[in-house]
Amino acid sequence: MNVNGKHFRTIWLGDDRKVVQIIDQRQLPHKFTIEKLRTVEDVAIAIKDMHVRGAGLIGATAGYGMYLAALRAPQKGFDLYLLKAGTMLKETRPTAVNLTAAVNRQLKAISNGRDVKEKRRIALATADRIADEDANFCRRIGEHGVKLIERISRHKKGKTVNVLTHCNAGWLAFVDYGSALAPVYAAHDKGIRVHVWVDETRPRNQGASLTAWELGMHRVPHTIIADNTGGHLMQHGMVDIVITGADRVTRNGDAANKIGTYLKAVAAKDNDIPFYIALPSSTFDFAIADGVREIQIEERNQNEVRYISGLYKGKNVSVLLTPNGSRAKNFAFDVTPARLITGLITERGVCKASRDDIRRLFR
Repeated sequence: MNVNGKHFRTIWLGDDRKVVQIIDQRQLPHKFTIEKLRTVEDVAIAIKDMHVRGAGLIGATAGYGMYLAALRAPQKGFDLYLLKAGTMLKETRPTAVNLTAAVNRQLKAISNGRDVKEKRRIALATADRIADEDANFCRRIGEHGVKLIERISRHKKGKTVNVLTHCNAGWLAFVDYGSALAPVYAAHDKGIRVHVWVDETRPRNQGASLTAWELGMHRVPHTIIADNTGGHLMQHGMVDIVITGADRVTRNGDAANKIGTYLKAVAAKDNDIPFYIALPSSTFDFAIADGVREIQIEERNQNEVRYISGLYKGKNVSVLLTPNGSRAKNFAFDVTPARLITGLITERGVCKASRDDIRRLFR
């Protein structure tokens, strides 16, 4: 996607192929900063502290983190060093399945190397492949998902299609294109009139800061709303379709996504509005069935709830919102049961959120 007319991915290697470069999302939307990661420890911090975030991008970053670990691993004890590096990366964000999948994919591929030199070459090739696949899958999600928007546009005789989304599942959450926003970008590029309701997405405000920023860069009409506004809009016919991303989807179609997604699905169901989850196949966890019972929900620092960050006199500042002695609970994700999901938009097509339909698409 473009930033001020220049194409960027969210992660790439520097010219020497030994430094990983990322867009530091903590600085957006007020400052566009490129950060350099030189060690696997740098990568772990970037994932845990959300310099990068989003299921696909976390996976791609972990893939490159394992490559950096391979560059620094000693000749003696090389494999043990990588195992420890992989464990460290897996512990940074427990809910997003892409992270674990990327680390395990690297470890399996690297184990086929005959010597350290070949193992490092394999680590680089695998990291590049993970990133390229993520971008390609998201492009194809856009191609399949845009048909849903086109159908609504025809029904409305060319009037604006209003899409509601939660959190950020655009290109900033992946290597390129995005999941939930890929159909929106495809529709906009086709000349379909589309408008996006952007949930602010407390407590970290990824919608207000990241989704709004990238939609603005693509010149897509959008409006930021408080998280609790979505139900009101649906009741008054101001939402045509809800599309969100996911961090983990079970083989039965239950979907874990940013906290608050479940409430949007409930409101959509009550108002007969289609609710779709967009995801690449790397976000499926076929090992589990019951998302509410089996998906581990990450709990983050309470200060993300107690404080809010923003621009003040040209500087990013943090402001205390709550009484100083009040504690907060900060669940990062919730699970939307499959019964509330109209369908899943994947790189292979659109399917129902059911075991049989998912199995048909992903044999």
